[in-house]
Amino acid sequence: MAKYGSKAKSKVKKAMHERKSGTLKSGRSGTKVKSRKQAIAIGLSEARKAGGKVPPKKSSSRKTATGKSTARKSSTRKSATRKSSTRKSPTRKSTARRASKKK
Repeated sequence: MAKYGSKAKSKVKKAMHERKSGTLKSGRSGTKVKSRKQAIAIGLSEARKAGGKVPPKKSSSRKTATGKSTARKSSTRKSATRKSSTRKSPTRKSTARRASKKK
């Protein structure tokens, strides 16, 4: 079974044509679209709004619906800082030993 319908195909084709001619502009900012991937995304978005057969957008794993970062991300940061602090302490001791041996 096909993932995309004919409406999606026509909308993406139209967006790519506009990008090539230099008339395709992005949403709020109104800047010209130069990226091929962005032009495809705009075409698919228009097809979704028109009710075409298009799979839903993939949700971002970075942020939740409220816009806050997930707990898993913060826990990895904590463990990373723990690892770095444990790495630093042995090097400090070894440099102190070297200094005391030289004297």
